Amino acid sequence: MSNLLLLSIFVLIPLVMLLGLWAARTLNQVRGVMVAGSTALLIHAVYLTFAFLAAREGGNTDVMLFHDCVEWFPALHINYEVGVDGISVVMLLLSAVIVFTGTFASWKLQPLTKEYFLWFTLLSMGVFGFFITIDMFAMFMFYEIALIPMYLLIGVWGSGRKEYSAMKLTLMLMGGSAFLMMGIFGIFFGAGGNTMNILHIANHTGGATAIPLAQQCIWFPMAFVGFGVLGALFPFHTWSPDGHASAPTAVSMLHAGVLMKLGGYGCFRIAMYLLPDAAQELGWIFLILTGISVVYGAFSACVQTDLKYINAYSSVSHCGLVLFAILMLTKTSCTGAVLQMLSHGLMTALFFALIGMIYGRTHTRDIRELSGLMRIMPFLAVCYVIAGLANLGLPGLSGFVAEMTIFVGSFENTDTFHRVLTIAACTSIVITAVYILRLVGKILYGTCTNKHHLELTDATWDERFAVICLILAVAGLGMAPLWVSNVITDGVAPIVDHIQAAAHHVSTCNPFM
Repeated sequence: MSNLLLLSIFVLIPLVMLLGLWAARTLNQVRGVMVAGSTALLIHAVYLTFAFLAAREGGNTDVMLFHDCVEWFPALHINYEVGVDGISVVMLLLSAVIVFTGTFASWKLQPLTKEYFLWFTLLSMGVFGFFITIDMFAMFMFYEIALIPMYLLIGVWGSGRKEYSAMKLTLMLMGGSAFLMMGIFGIFFGAGGNTMNILHIANHTGGATAIPLAQQCIWFPMAFVGFGVLGALFPFHTWSPDGHASAPTAVSMLHAGVLMKLGGYGCFRIAMYLLPDAAQELGWIFLILTGISVVYGAFSACVQTDLKYINAYSSVSHCGLVLFAILMLTKTSCTGAVLQMLSHGLMTALFFALIGMIYGRTHTRDIRELSGLMRIMPFLAVCYVIAGLANLGLPGLSGFVAEMTIFVGSFENTDTFHRVLTIAACTSIVITAVYILRLVGKILYGTCTNKHHLELTDATWDERFAVICLILAVAGLGMAPLWVSNVITDGVAPIVDHIQAAAHHVSTCNPFM
């Protein structure tokens, strides 16, 4: 199998799924297409992971493995160029898990099931395409493919103030895309205007003909904010809680579990890797903003009464921690950032799946109207407790591994500024424990006050299957994180080394260097 085909399968399978869904005439056919396609994606992601590990063990030290390129629009130096490193591999695996479990979480979605899965599959194709490409223009194209379906998925199949939420999300993310596009073209022309390849531009910015610092300081904020809007960067995060609260269950899973990770991945891969001088020079500004995101998101979750809003603000905090970690610029903290993307993707998908299942039975997400659910639906209640414990960082689950790696790596910076911010970010753990334990006690225990809730049933087979898969992934990452951490470090090390090597170019106007 050629390298091009090996990676392009992640885009080709969703394309085939779209054709299959278009041709499907019955609900069972629609479900069959989704199960077959999502299973194929998961199997191929696992296969790619083993192939990647085998290549590294075989002595292949290239920065990007399975690299291949096809000319697309030579006049503007735009190519369909693919390749993966350790970061890409784990993000592809995460995406495949979320798409697979999201299919079963949407098993009984009504109405317009076929149309819903068409848009859901298109969103998935954009996500997979984004993670396999190393051409900036192709990345931007897949980025937009992933964003556009969100408007209809929320506006048509959502709940509550769905039209408002869909429009707010779309306008804010499109605004971020405008900044991102300017940043990408600034990088392209600043690097000579002859390649969109990330690796080639990185080599350029590390040499004697690097993009001047004055230019980098213009393009870096544009690129970082452009991706940061999707990563819930304060104060551009306000679309996220409304979007999550109104989205259908599987869309919330894919949105929080994978789509928001495009923000952190893009900030690290493009903004910081390709503009290393500006990352050193201006990183302290965004470090303060991300520190605010971490603490503010946790505090905001404490005062919410809607289950989805609680998890949405929790996602703001945890995604802020991803950006916070990459800006700390140590190998340990950046490895923790990717672990956090992986951990948060799994546990927030689990949370949103459980919230959707509870809402589908009780028809309310208001915690003031919920109580005694442990007696009524014990399976869902126990799974909710596990998700909560992962969220607050219980040892043995994925949240602990990711957050401890971030905080240890951040504290490796010896200056007062970075260490004070690290200590402030650590307070989010205590705040998270407060709202999670309060929430679990409120809705799961006590006496059920609504007599209609006493007649509710527990999870069905499809719901149990999706939830168990996610719990196994969360527990597996928490108890055996070393192999994942090693794969991630393989991709993180060259990027961090490149950024740190640029430190001698930085001027003295940074007050914290």
